[in-house]
Amino acid sequence: MRIFVNSMSDLFHEDIPVSFIKKTFQSMVDAHWHRFQVLTKRTRRLQELAPQLPWAKNIWIGASIENMRVIGRVQDLKTVPAHIRFLSCEPLLGPLDGIDLNGIDWVIVGGESGPHARPMNPDWVIDIRDRCIQEKVPFFFKQWGGPRKDLTGRLLEGQTWDQMPKNIV
Repeated sequence: MRIFVNSMSDLFHEDIPVSFIKKTFQSMVDAHWHRFQVLTKRTRRLQELAPQLPWAKNIWIGASIENMRVIGRVQDLKTVPAHIRFLSCEPLLGPLDGIDLNGIDWVIVGGESGPHARPMNPDWVIDIRDRCIQEKVPFFFKQWGGPRKDLTGRLLEGQTWDQMPKNIV
């Protein structure tokens, strides 16, 4: 079973006490039969706290990367001693030209959804997918998004991409 930690918030937000983060990580370690996916935009704080946290194979850590403006989050993520490190490029709001996937175990890509969704260029998605194939990194395409994501689907060049890391618990 996969469990998403704080699916609508960020565990590494500056207002979250370090003691709470440590307790959350210890709870994830204790519940070793579950796979936890922790996603953050606050990779600097993650990087600072990582040495103080208990890491187990069932704790996956990811960074939100929506465009080149935040590409530095990838390097921060690579310093964290997690068993699985992943990128969530959702919503993908710009190209990620030349993104370095060395040390990344999984990439998720998706478009923004909702009434004011910004468009996602198919070339951005194809470029990331091709880089994942080249680097042998599993690629998961979640959705095209848009105001009515139910109408846009999740096929990329006629194929559904549901790849997952092989080295999982």
